[in-house]
Amino acid sequence: MTHPITFISHALCPYVQRIAIALNEKGVTSERVTIDLANKPDWFLAISPLGRTPVLTVGNATLFESAAILEYLEETQPGPLHPADPAERARHRAWIGFGSECLNDITGFYTAPDLGTLERKAAALHVRFRVMEGQLDPGLWFAGARFSLVDAVFAPVFRYFDTFDRIGDFGVFDSLDGIAAWRRSLAGRPSVRNAVTAEYDELLFDFLCRQGGALSQMIEHSRTTFRQSA
Repeated sequence: MTHPITFISHALCPYVQRIAIALNEKGVTSERVTIDLANKPDWFLAISPLGRTPVLTVGNATLFESAAILEYLEETQPGPLHPADPAERARHRAWIGFGSECLNDITGFYTAPDLGTLERKAAALHVRFRVMEGQLDPGLWFAGARFSLVDAVFAPVFRYFDTFDRIGDFGVFDSLDGIAAWRRSLAGRPSVRNAVTAEYDELLFDFLCRQGGALSQMIEHSRTTFRQSA
């Protein structure tokens, strides 16, 4: 018996996007429910121990934490996105963890209180991506010809920079041709495009404006130009 799947999400959460991409790639039907994490419903708090998205309900079971959800989908759904070889699968899991560290760095970037900190955070991201570039196989995706969960994890990482690039040139991808090509390939993937709504860019822009740090100040200085380019 196939249990109905409900996917509880937030409009901007990059960890939610991972799950959306994996569900799409596997052709899994689910009901997507989007909540406001600034005003969490009581029913959500009752099923999410950490009060965060994503959450997946499968029949009577409730799953939280994106890594656990991705592994559940790998174990129960067709269309594997992990490599078959155990050592290579473990390597992919490690780089998924590296992707989460990149997201932490991105948070530090957009919350940087001053320009000096912002520049240091951008430089740290450049170092992260330079390390990542050395791991890319030849081809469109992380593992070359085959789309994997590492791709699903890094697509939301790169999506932030579609917005950041319209604010300023921070040099994060300078001389990283492999990363730039991977980023373009991911941006064109249907599962990646469909992981967010049409309002995503505007919602992210407004979110960044509210952070009150150096990036917010840069946006305010060029607000009209930025909105016209969005």
